Amino acid sequence: MTEQLRIIIIKAHPDEGEIYAGGTTALFAELGHQVKFLSLTNGCCGHHEMSGQELVERRKREGLEAAKRLGIAEYEVLDTPDGELLPDIATRKEVVRQIRRWKADIVITFHPEKGHHSDNRYTGDVVRDAAPFVNVPLFAPEVPVSGKSPVYMLMPDYSMLHRYRADIAIDIGPVLEKKLLGCDAHASQFYEKKGKQHEVPETWEGRRAYILRDWSRSFYKKDIMNDCLEKWYGSERSGLIEYAEAFELAPYNMATPTDEEWLELFPMLKR
Repeated sequence: MTEQLRIIIIKAHPDEGEIYAGGTTALFAELGHQVKFLSLTNGCCGHHEMSGQELVERRKREGLEAAKRLGIAEYEVLDTPDGELLPDIATRKEVVRQIRRWKADIVITFHPEKGHHSDNRYTGDVVRDAAPFVNVPLFAPEVPVSGKSPVYMLMPDYSMLHRYRADIAIDIGPVLEKKLLGCDAHASQFYEKKGKQHEVPETWEGRRAYILRDWSRSFYKKDIMNDCLEKWYGSERSGLIEYAEAFELAPYNMATPTDEEWLELFPMLKR
């Protein structure tokens, strides 16, 4: 039996863990593993009317509610304003401290080079730059090294539909409702877009369909995932998968996991 894993999702904005990895993290949680979401910015620019500390506090509350719905253990939002994130030394040290404190086995973050959004790219940059120092005791020595060497995975954002490699693809059909409810918790992002408020249904069934329609790229299986899904689930089952999430092994990992190691890291793949 796989020992308890510790996974940290490091994203740029409070709602992105739910959008790009909500199904996978819900599956980890159902299997008894510990997941943390860390947002490097506070989401202060994510609304067309609300702003300032009121919006920041609201987005933190939405994140905490999403955590309950997904079953994840911890949700933290840092204070850097939207659009001001930089891959500087201070942020690198904070990311190192966060990975060490969580004693992470797996770190999931954004790609450091691809993608249109600077906050997302810089999140990937700072995690990449932090990785070599996670086990260096004299770097950010206030948090001792844990001795673990995490596996770093990349989640494709909205701008990378066909510009990533699917090394791991996860069938999220069994937890689709949890991912939808995790997204639903972020009402400020999913239901309050300027000029579109009138389109949002009042019932949960309507909102469920609304999310699946407008954020379909974050829920449905894509052709780029097919080979990976067939590898891990077999041709018969993979052909029936409708909803999936995929991740790329970051090139700055020290080694590529073997198939046996992949199954230990992502035990939901065992069949």
